[in-house]
Amino acid sequence: MISRDEILKPIWYAFTALDVDRNGKVSKSQLKVLSHNLCTVLKIPHNTSALEEHFKDDDEGPVSTQGYMPYLNMFILSKIQANFDFSELNKMCWTLSAPKHISSRHLLISGSDTYKVWCIFNFLSEDKYPLHIVTDELEYFLRKLFASMGCSWNEGRFDDYKMQLSAKKKHLNAWELIELIGMGHFTKGINPQTLSMGISEVYQELVLDVIKQGYMMKKGHKRKNWTDRWFELHLNYISYYVSEDLAEQKGCIPLDRNCCVESLPDKDGKKNLFIVKCIEKSFEISASDKKAKQEWIQAIQDCIVRIRQGLSSPHRESRQKRRELRNRMKAEQEFMENRMRQLQLANESKQAQLEALSKDLREASVRGDLEEQRRLQTQTELLDQYRRDLEQEKMARMQMEEQVVEKANEVEQYWQRMQELEEMYRQLKKALDDERQARDDEEALRRLQARLLQEEESKRLELEQIHKQQLEILSQSQKEKEELERERAVKEHALRAAQEQLEVLTRQREGAQEEYKVVTKKLERASNKTKNWKHKVSKHEGLLRIIPPGSKSPTKMTNWGQAAFTETELDELGRIWQENRNRSPDEQ
Repeated sequence: MISRDEILKPIWYAFTALDVDRNGKVSKSQLKVLSHNLCTVLKIPHNTSALEEHFKDDDEGPVSTQGYMPYLNMFILSKIQANFDFSELNKMCWTLSAPKHISSRHLLISGSDTYKVWCIFNFLSEDKYPLHIVTDELEYFLRKLFASMGCSWNEGRFDDYKMQLSAKKKHLNAWELIELIGMGHFTKGINPQTLSMGISEVYQELVLDVIKQGYMMKKGHKRKNWTDRWFELHLNYISYYVSEDLAEQKGCIPLDRNCCVESLPDKDGKKNLFIVKCIEKSFEISASDKKAKQEWIQAIQDCIVRIRQGLSSPHRESRQKRRELRNRMKAEQEFMENRMRQLQLANESKQAQLEALSKDLREASVRGDLEEQRRLQTQTELLDQYRRDLEQEKMARMQMEEQVVEKANEVEQYWQRMQELEEMYRQLKKALDDERQARDDEEALRRLQARLLQEEESKRLELEQIHKQQLEILSQSQKEKEELERERAVKEHALRAAQEQLEVLTRQREGAQEEYKVVTKKLERASNKTKNWKHKVSKHEGLLRIIPPGSKSPTKMTNWGQAAFTETELDELGRIWQENRNRSPDEQ
């Protein structure tokens, strides 16, 4: 059955033909006439008061297409029966619209061919208003037209025309298509009669839904005679006529899901036989040859299969598939365009992010270079300060050594003067006590010196470690700068404390060394004085001693007089004196 969209297309042309002012509106009187004609053609009882009742609020004013559509759907299209003649509807609407758009003087085709081209346009046009045909459907129509005329298709010429059409617009309306065919843009040099036959064949195939047609012989049901008939195969029926001019129809073979077609063997002198079996009767038909027989059997079988599957005619299904393909391609194209726009936006966003990141990296690099320069400058200043401190410490040490030498000379002179004023015997005893005390002090000072040297070494190692940690802290990144500054301040404070402690230990060590030298010299002087006094006393005692009468046993004599010490004590004192004499200065 013809769809509602296909019925609306010729009605739209009739409505626009009545729109004289081209403002999209038609008077109610004209719509009454159009509605009456539509009801007549579509075989619907016309209710004259329905239109007036439907538009009673609009008085006599014009009615737009949107205003007329509810009435058309409610009172006309909803009442259409399946047995109406779609060709009559096309002819009625063509009669209203053609005179305002077509001038036959400029066309090379007849009026009937122009009407057929218009019907073909309605079949192939998109279901969008104003109606138009896309280039794909135009190419489909032209290919079929050239195939029906037996002419070759010029691909390059159509591509040039398609490029010209795309530069202006991508589709044609009905009148532009009629002018394209009627002016012979693609059919120059082709016989007008051949062109007319080609248009008629395409019209029958697409509009009249003729799947296959041709002469065959049919066996009668009453007389059983064989007669030539012109057969036309449609989806739901096979009609046959006296001749191909379709002037007199002799019958119709209805096709439904219960029908079947079978091949028959040759009989009664007839060849290439096949039979179409329906519920009520069967039809025996003889084709012209085996090829035609097989083509007819296959075509009829395809129609029966389509009826069983609930499908439309091959041309309508092909048109629907082409539309769906175009819609899918359009949707895919729109999706790809949207995707490309999204990718472009994302690319632009990424580019902006990359530029911002590059800018940040450049700024960070500049900041890093500045920080590196400041760090190197700070490190250089610290190293210079450390060198200056070391030089100052070295100069101070040299000055201290000079002062120590001077003080030592002064002390030496002082002790020389003091030694001359002391009494001989008290000085000797004191010298002996000083000698013993000097040994004890020497040992204590040696231990103190060793401990101070060890502490000085540990402090120096700690100072070097702190200095290394400062260098490592200074080489760290900017992110740890504040923490490093705090740590550096703590380390500097520790360094200063360590330096101060080192200076204290150095002064203590120098004082210990000074005391050690003083004690050593004092011990030496005491030893020398002891020796001198012993020599002097022994000399004076030798001169003043009165030699008593000798005794039988030997008398023990010492430096302190006769029998001042026992022999054992004298040997022990001699041994100690000899050991002290032989002791090295370092041990002392």
